[in-house]
Amino acid sequence: MSKIVLSIAAFSLLSSVSFAQDRPSATEPQNKAVKGVHENNSSMPVRGANSFTRAEARKQIEAKGYTNVAGLTKDKDGVWRGTAQKNGATGPVSVDYQGNVN
Repeated sequence: MSKIVLSIAAFSLLSSVSFAQDRPSATEPQNKAVKGVHENNSSMPVRGANSFTRAEARKQIEAKGYTNVAGLTKDKDGVWRGTAQKNGATGPVSVDYQGNVN
């Protein structure tokens, strides 16, 4: 009899924990953990160790609609900088370690 009572108590406890996990906490961040390739999470390049290769940086820039990407070099802050064309105008462009294109 005690085994049945213990089993029911354990099942009740486990099922209540699983329901509690379905509700988001008010203290948890409500932003997405990962940004899409077409989104920026900063309007300025963010300093940091950049693991993008030159070709990967070019792909990030081109994914944002730029063409004629040229002169890409990585600066001391880990930001790839160069020039590119968009909407008929040529200007400076950058890619930081988070993939933000500015």
